[in-house]
Amino acid sequence: MYAFDEQYRQGSVAALCGVDEAGCGPLAGSVYAAAVILDPDDPIEGLNDSKKLSEKKREALYPQIVSRARAWAVAYATEQEIDEINILQARLLAMRRAVSALTIVPDLILVDGNRDPKPEQAPTVLIVGGDGKSASIAAASILAKVSRDRAMLELDKLYPQYAFAKHKGYPTALHVERLRQYGASPVHRRSFLKKILPEEQR
Repeated sequence: MYAFDEQYRQGSVAALCGVDEAGCGPLAGSVYAAAVILDPDDPIEGLNDSKKLSEKKREALYPQIVSRARAWAVAYATEQEIDEINILQARLLAMRRAVSALTIVPDLILVDGNRDPKPEQAPTVLIVGGDGKSASIAAASILAKVSRDRAMLELDKLYPQYAFAKHKGYPTALHVERLRQYGASPVHRRSFLKKILPEEQR
């Protein structure tokens, strides 16, 4: 994965940034994105697509990434923004926010997927399945996933009736059952609930 990134560190590209998001599919909570500029001289063992790693492994890698990366940032777009501009645009917005929050301006940005967030700071390269190919994108995917999961654990304390700690907001049978029992909370994405709840419960 570091070798994959190396092909982009040519010429004037000193600061190579990876960007990924987490939380497009859930019915509740914000969509998170992270931007990471790794240090190629200090490789981190075990980086991979966050979906292929256990929660324990992601939590172990998180502090290594934030302490050893040259720069990193996590950002999000809220459930209200998701409802206003749709999940795709909110995802791209979160990515732009993450890049903007970096303490180093990147020279090139590797983005997971086939949609360009068009950050102002640097040109982008779109890589489908990038979180399983690029060390930089994999690191971003881990930061985004861990940050979002932690946020959902905090929401679980505020709204325990929905069992967010168990499903992290994803549309599991348990989540749908609780939604139908209690209606939507302030942190649910109203635009995602049209097929689940009648209008008066959204």
